[in-house]
Amino acid sequence: MTSGFFSGDLLRGLAFRVLFFLSLALLPIGLIAISQTQQIAGQNRLNAELSLVAITEQAATAEAHILQEAFGAANAVASIVKLHRNDAEECSDFFRAYQEANPLYNLVGFIPTTGIMECSSAGSTYDFSENSTFIEALADPSRRIRPIESSTVTNRRVTAVITPVYKGSDLDGFVVISIPFEAYRTIKEPALQMSPLALMTFNKRGEIITSERGLDVSADELPANVALAVFTDQDSAVFEAENLAGAQRVYAIRPIVKDAVFAVSVWPANTPFLNPSIVTRLGAFVPIVMWAASLIVAFWALNRLAIRHIRKLVRQMRRFALNRNLPQQTLGGGVPTELVEMEAAFINMGKSILQDEATLEDSLREKNILLKEVHHRVKNNLQLISSIMNMQIRQAKTEDASLVLRRLQERILSLATVHKNLYQNDDLVRVDASVLLHESVNQLLSVGLAPGSNVKVTQKYEPISLEADDAAPLTLLVSEAVTNALKYVTNDTKSGGEIEITLDYDGPDHAKLSMRNTTGGVPEQEGTGLGSKLIHAFARQLNGQTNVEETEGQYKIEITFPIPQVAKQVYDY
Repeated sequence: MTSGFFSGDLLRGLAFRVLFFLSLALLPIGLIAISQTQQIAGQNRLNAELSLVAITEQAATAEAHILQEAFGAANAVASIVKLHRNDAEECSDFFRAYQEANPLYNLVGFIPTTGIMECSSAGSTYDFSENSTFIEALADPSRRIRPIESSTVTNRRVTAVITPVYKGSDLDGFVVISIPFEAYRTIKEPALQMSPLALMTFNKRGEIITSERGLDVSADELPANVALAVFTDQDSAVFEAENLAGAQRVYAIRPIVKDAVFAVSVWPANTPFLNPSIVTRLGAFVPIVMWAASLIVAFWALNRLAIRHIRKLVRQMRRFALNRNLPQQTLGGGVPTELVEMEAAFINMGKSILQDEATLEDSLREKNILLKEVHHRVKNNLQLISSIMNMQIRQAKTEDASLVLRRLQERILSLATVHKNLYQNDDLVRVDASVLLHESVNQLLSVGLAPGSNVKVTQKYEPISLEADDAAPLTLLVSEAVTNALKYVTNDTKSGGEIEITLDYDGPDHAKLSMRNTTGGVPEQEGTGLGSKLIHAFARQLNGQTNVEETEGQYKIEITFPIPQVAKQVYDY
């Protein structure tokens, strides 16, 4: 690409033309304008959010005063209650006098860790050991505030301010100050430049404590899909969300009692604080107009100089990829030097690929033919050996020698079946186990079962693809198992005998070979155990697990082995 740029044909270079037109369009002033506009918009938004937070804090001044005073009173009482807590009557008199001096509170009391409140301004004993708020305070002994719909002591709607009392480093109990809900109605709201739709306070759990318009009215203004509790670890927060009525709202949150009480104000989505002025809005479009103009110029230049020619070159490459046809016509005149060189390189590469593919195809076809010929000759040689052994069997002088030769002949024929399936398969590497086993078993049955033997044979094979390295031991394994089964079922005079052979999947990458036969008959001659040893040896060659179940009148063997999904690595010996 850069060769055309540095060559003598400078004006036709693609790099020169693209850089020239982009230099005219993408001026640094565009980036500066975008950066400044973003900074101004961000600062305006931050100022608006700070204003909402400040108004929220100002609007909640009265509530903050009451609740801060309550927490301060609780801390003061906590230091004094240690002196009177052992005398319930004296302690109750102290709390009663304190409550009468502070009519804003309707209950002041001390709850020890046992949950039995004997010391309070109410003068009675109350059991809070099963109270959920008390249990929660024991688990996390920190100061807290909770709204209570119906107080156990006063039977009124109250706000409970709870402060832990420690004796040394051990928790001794909690001071509880109860504020009646009616106390908030006497609050004189401060004069504000703009009033929110709703003003509420909530605790660290997100529970509403007070509401300027009443809980029933303000409940619909709570955010629908955002929990207020997630903002209690922040110094302040402003976010937008839908309220429970489905209207879009802006929420501003500010702590009014540290780590305990928070104020939230609700504003309409079109509040002037967050809506930029018309000048600010128009200023935001200036960088966009510059950006659009730059794109138009750049696109026109690139399309005229490069894109249309590149698309034509891409179509030529796709056509070559689909049907191996090289272009008959070049891109034509007026094309940048880089693209002309690219097209010439593509055509030369295509010709080289066509020649190499033809050579590879001829080589592959020749190798496939040779490989099929190898498997065919191996099969013929194995069958020739089988024929020679057949002649030897006829001349055997003893039945034992004849039996040994016949068993060896069956194994050789099983291997011949594997090679036959390999050269008849176009893959030459994998074979269908169902076809292979069906042919091998039928071949054994045709020799091992006499006509009219009344032996029921059931075969069920899944079409599982196996490599040649696994097909040979599997075929020999089945051959040994079938031969062993025939020793018993052919002598079963009771029911005629039964043989069942199945091959199916055992999971995505394993197969299970199962063979069951009756054992009612007794073999004519005692076996040497070689067949069983070969079965286990072939199973190990398959990396399989063997399971044998032998019951009265029945013998069953199962071999579970893996099916390699990736072709084994081939080594050049």
